[in-house]
Amino acid sequence: MERSLKLIKWGSPESENLTEKKVNKDESEKRSKLAQEKPYVYEKIMKYEEKVRKGESIAIIQFQYNYRCNFHCQHCDITKLRKKGRHRIFTPEDVKELSKQADAIGLAQIVITGGEPLVFPDFDRVVEAIDPSKFWIVADTNGWFLNEERARHLKKIGVDKIQLSIDGLEPKEHDEFRRSPGSHQRCLRALDAAINAGLNVIIQTVVTKQRLRSDEFIKFIEFFNEKGVGVFVTYGKPVGDWEGNFDVLVTREDMDYMRELEKKYNVFTHLTPAYGLDLGCIAVKRMISITEYGDVMPCPYIHVSLGNFFKEPLKDIIEKGLKIKYFGEYVDTCLIAEDRNFIEKYVVKKIYGKELPVPYSEVFTEEDFVK
Repeated sequence: MERSLKLIKWGSPESENLTEKKVNKDESEKRSKLAQEKPYVYEKIMKYEEKVRKGESIAIIQFQYNYRCNFHCQHCDITKLRKKGRHRIFTPEDVKELSKQADAIGLAQIVITGGEPLVFPDFDRVVEAIDPSKFWIVADTNGWFLNEERARHLKKIGVDKIQLSIDGLEPKEHDEFRRSPGSHQRCLRALDAAINAGLNVIIQTVVTKQRLRSDEFIKFIEFFNEKGVGVFVTYGKPVGDWEGNFDVLVTREDMDYMRELEKKYNVFTHLTPAYGLDLGCIAVKRMISITEYGDVMPCPYIHVSLGNFFKEPLKDIIEKGLKIKYFGEYVDTCLIAEDRNFIEKYVVKKIYGKELPVPYSEVFTEEDFVK
């Protein structure tokens, strides 16, 4: 059994320990605002603690609706998820069914991503199909097409939050990383536009081992915190265009350093407790990714198919995922960014070189399931 695995089964008596009783002032204010603006979504979120105790998922749906994009970033993780030939892809009608099934099992948050959502010709129809009254809706974006007019429009149709990708304070470095000259300037313009439109905003930034302890990273956090914006850190992963790039991976010590930064700044990772819950690795428990072709993955970076939405109910697919010990038990690290044992045993040996996502039955064996 990997050293990173704690034997706390989802829904077991020990899972009571995953609940943090203290909710800070900022979170209380967010809950109060949500209760006023989206009472139905608020009701679902207030049931999260109970669902965790029952062993149920409270997953954010990271919805890769369309892989169309205007950028060609160095670290793109969806490059090898794109498929050639005839494959069924999502339509707004399919999105309505996804919304219906997700709502029925108490899920409350959907992140529209891709690709670049703001180039989708049917973006407005996708938001409508999700139904903003039933979900907290986030849109990922590189910011290129997000001006004042577009930001106000997004707010009007029911988008709640913008997750804006910026990977450095220096324009030249960011633009080279994104392979899009002028993207840094337009990204900062997008930030101001989103704030002025009344959208919730966070900055998403990719952090490698080399960047984490740099002066630039501290200045980066301070710059956006001074604007009243939090920074969401995505650790570098050896997938997509970074397949085999193990030099970018963080260590346990690096992650401890990151937790110290969280005490001082408004900066966080997917491992940071939220809604009063410490879930550790959030794969399946707090996050699933759905590809353009309907495959449901444990997270955006573990390119394993737990099942296909077009072929079986979302509820069944999630329950199947929770039976795999890495996703149905408490794990105190990021499997795909830090756990070298997991990466070597499952990613390198069983995922690399295959058509993605790889069916879970080709990756996990009987010993990998919760007993």
